[in-house]
Amino acid sequence: MAIRELLEDALLEPAIGTTPRFRWHATPVGIAALWSQGPAPPAPPFDMALEEGLQVGLDLSREEREFHQVKAGLVLLFHS
Repeated sequence: MAIRELLEDALLEPAIGTTPRFRWHATPVGIAALWSQGPAPPAPPFDMALEEGLQVGLDLSREEREFHQVKAGLVLLFHS
């Protein structure tokens, strides 16, 4: 199963937390931050996600990061 499909399935599950700009989900491939504040910015907002992740107890500063566009919107993915 492709990462995109895994993310889309995981985003249907309840969020593990919410912050002003993101809904946070635990997925089989890492922690996903789904942008939830209107249209997504032109560049992936990783710095915003790192800052807001701390609000829900997630220190993602040392994780690998990538972004994906899925049906639900922009997803920032953090994984080891």
